[in-house]
Amino acid sequence: MTARVLVVDDVPANVKLLEARLSAEYFDVTTAYSGAEALAICERAECDIVLLDVMMPDMDGFEVCRRLKTNPLTHHIPVVMVTALDQSSDRVAGLEAGADDFLTKPVSDVALIARVRSLTRLKMMTDELRMRAVTSREIGIQNPEIEAVAETGRGGRILLVDDRQASYERLAAMIEDDNTVDIESDPNGALFRAAEGNYELLIVSLGLQNFDGLRLCSQLRSLDRTRNLPILAIADGEDQARLTRGLEIGINDYLVRPVDKNELQARVRTQIRKKRYTERLRDNVQLSIEAAITDALTGLHNRRYMETHLAALVDQAAARGKPLSVLVLDIDFFKAINDTYGHDAGDDVLREFAIRVRKSIRGIDLACRYGGEEFVIVMPETDMAVAATVAERLRRRIATEPFPIDRGHRQIDVTISIGLAGLESADDTAASVLKRADQALYRAKRDGRNRVVADAA
Repeated sequence: MTARVLVVDDVPANVKLLEARLSAEYFDVTTAYSGAEALAICERAECDIVLLDVMMPDMDGFEVCRRLKTNPLTHHIPVVMVTALDQSSDRVAGLEAGADDFLTKPVSDVALIARVRSLTRLKMMTDELRMRAVTSREIGIQNPEIEAVAETGRGGRILLVDDRQASYERLAAMIEDDNTVDIESDPNGALFRAAEGNYELLIVSLGLQNFDGLRLCSQLRSLDRTRNLPILAIADGEDQARLTRGLEIGINDYLVRPVDKNELQARVRTQIRKKRYTERLRDNVQLSIEAAITDALTGLHNRRYMETHLAALVDQAAARGKPLSVLVLDIDFFKAINDTYGHDAGDDVLREFAIRVRKSIRGIDLACRYGGEEFVIVMPETDMAVAATVAERLRRRIATEPFPIDRGHRQIDVTISIGLAGLESADDTAASVLKRADQALYRAKRDGRNRVVADAA
């Protein structure tokens, strides 16, 4: 895996040592000899992970990390503290500053490379979501970077998997003040609970008595519903080799027994913050997609989506020899509604019309706002006779139930005209079917409106 690693240390010999180790594993290494230089490199987005020394003269590593994690431009970059400090309080201080891990010198090559690979892999996945979510800011969706900086990681929903009562009771007691903790002693049951429980973090003991904890982690990574669920492994001191394997499988973080309460709490908050950030990114991507294919006023699909989807449905119907019908609907005298009652009333009518359309069609049918007061309904696997029945039922419902306007204080009568056409042959196209339905609509309006007219071809 190619990734850009920034090594920050004021001692040139330390920098050269880490640079040599990482370069041997084909990482692209950048170096900095001060905190200010490191911050500038990160702000220019020139690295994927930071290996940061704590003891530096101008600005210590804790402050550098704190600044990185409170800056919306850099908070997503993983930071690993690499230092001779080995006390639990030092690790907690680093984690509280926002560090993703804390490696104590001398660092073994295996542990270093495994951690760098694990964190850069996760960071690259996040980068892809960040790139897709960029347009969300342009269309007015809230920037998740601002929320991420303010996120505390508290109040998490955690599933703890451990089959030793004394162990899981002790671990739960350490974190349940700030979180909701469920305990599962059966590894097989844990897999189902993790998939169904909407958890934000899974804590797995690798010392399960009758089950391989790493296998459970692997199974969780293979399921769609738990693939992105953070995993914090709890291991014994002699499990270093298994922890390295766990990082390769996809665990996000680990602790070695005896577990320090403050360190556990800090690592839990870190993982929950990351989980919530990636969820916001995914939500923004989904909102961006929906905004691109949805009409904002009515909530129906827009013309761009309809044209693409209609072509696919026509090709599918022709290939399978199935019927397909298209309805083009137009609200009669809509300009007069706007002129008489105002454009707000016109918007009320459009919204209510969309609601009635949705209630009148099936889940497989496609309803779109084609433009202005014109709408299209595509009905797969539906012949002309059935489509005509649906169209007539919708026309009657519109004509016989007045539309509320002015926040429901007034009601007005509305009618629609509908043109109907169906797929005629395997050579038919989306454009030709839509054109025939539009011509039928024209005849319906010419013949007096408030009626359904089927294509006579």
